[in-house]
Amino acid sequence: MPEPAAARLIAIHPAAPPKPAWGQSCNGCGVCCLQEPCPVGALLSLRRHGACDALRWSDAAGRYHCGLLSQPADVLPRALRPLSGWLSRRAHRWIAAGIGCDCDSVVEVEVEDQD
Repeated sequence: MPEPAAARLIAIHPAAPPKPAWGQSCNGCGVCCLQEPCPVGALLSLRRHGACDALRWSDAAGRYHCGLLSQPADVLPRALRPLSGWLSRRAHRWIAAGIGCDCDSVVEVEVEDQD
């Protein structure tokens, strides 16, 4: 029997929607990208662990978005910014946008004491 994954603490925006069940539509909870970047995010963040640098919170939408989709010029290195439109269109497929939640993490909410 495989060992359960070690518990990790990630900071999630308090207004973020709850994580959907595996396979359900993405709702922008951000859990997957806050844990570790996808392969495209790893290239942008220059790391394989920790929160993806391309992840963006939207107050207006009340959810997280991939910056490569919503704000490509803000997350791409200067040399790639002229290709931001082309890269953003392809990123939908690269990150499997719209396919459904593929994060099987279990989320436990901890509320900080207000004392």
